[in-house]
Amino acid sequence: MKTFLFAAAATLAITLLGAPAFAGAPVALRMDTTDADGRITLGDLFDGVSGPAANLVIAARMGPTAVLDAGQVQVSARRAGFDWTNSNGIRRIIVREGLDNGSVSAGAGGASASAARGNVEVLAYARSMMAGEIVQPQDLIYVKMAGAPVEAPRDADAVIGLAAKRPLREGAAVSLRDVAAAQVIKSGDLVTITYDDGGISLSLQGKAMAAAATGDVFAVQNTLSKKVIQAVATGPGSAAVGPQARSLQARSQPVRFAAR
Repeated sequence: MKTFLFAAAATLAITLLGAPAFAGAPVALRMDTTDADGRITLGDLFDGVSGPAANLVIAARMGPTAVLDAGQVQVSARRAGFDWTNSNGIRRIIVREGLDNGSVSAGAGGASASAARGNVEVLAYARSMMAGEIVQPQDLIYVKMAGAPVEAPRDADAVIGLAAKRPLREGAAVSLRDVAAAQVIKSGDLVTITYDDGGISLSLQGKAMAAAATGDVFAVQNTLSKKVIQAVATGPGSAAVGPQARSLQARSQPVRFAAR
């Protein structure tokens, strides 16, 4: 019900505030997108919004975070007479629960203070993460920093769904070096290995000698012959050899070899 009221209020306010006096006024996405009361307003999202428009509600946050479509936010801003160019091509805006925008939040490991001195908009972690955790949309936020890290992704989609390779600190800038495809096989797992070619299908059981993500080449020991072969991980507890494996490798180049 609250969400419906917020949406209705937003629609009415957009209609009333779309006056020529605000037409084309440039605005910039805030360095730390937070809201204090569950109602996400243009003032929460943008620097440069003033007057009644700053209180224009465009979305509701029902939990600790809300993920907004950047294109829809851009349209809402334009209807209210503001122009956000989104020159960095941001696709998602992640809004966290926090203090009002008149205060500086210290919940990001000091990231807000450093962002105030910077002018590069980059992805940062909204919370600390342990190695192996899967990055979700609510785990990311855009902030401004003095410089972008090596291999900084331009889009959140580049890291969402991948696993942290090591512990990651809240407020730290995101790098593609931080993440990798989630492992579907662990060292020591029993794995079903299949060979499928021209109607001939064979399978055997092996023991994984290394961890692997889908598409990784890894060593497997035949549980009967004890012979070690190379196979390609196809999913949890499964791998392939032969033409199927070569086809999977071709689709997932460059091939990532799992270390023993």
